[in-house]
Amino acid sequence: MARGLQAELKQTIPFTSREQEAFLSLMRTASALQTQIEAFLKEFGLTGTQYNALRILRGAGPEGLPCREIGERMITHDPDITRLLNRLEDRGFVERTRDKHDRRVIYGKITATGLKLLKEMDGPIEKHSREMLKHVGQEKLKQLIDLLEMVRAKGNTAARG
Repeated sequence: MARGLQAELKQTIPFTSREQEAFLSLMRTASALQTQIEAFLKEFGLTGTQYNALRILRGAGPEGLPCREIGERMITHDPDITRLLNRLEDRGFVERTRDKHDRRVIYGKITATGLKLLKEMDGPIEKHSREMLKHVGQEKLKQLIDLLEMVRAKGNTAARG
């Protein structure tokens, strides 16, 4: 009898290993959470990637960050930070300036409009995040965070190596 992810995927053949099942379960969970947050962010007229970039720029402060560094800080890799910032700039959430010493380097900065939007979103986003995960409980959330950090640490080592 299929259970858990196997049943959810309507898979009749068992997974070949625990690692395979864990990997697919992690991917399925990430996809489900991503779908939920994207639908929620749509109410604010943003995508998850746009929201992530705005949060990064808010955290960077008034000096902003070079585009390359924005890309490095993104939760999910976006190969075209320039286009992402273009869309945010067109909506008045971001402005860009060239570095005074190296004209090739472009800085992204969040505008007052972008800050206002994030401030408006902070409460609802926090509430939404809590609602999505509150059934797990604080102790298990801590365990989950630790396990995910362990998985990423090995993944980051393998990616560099």
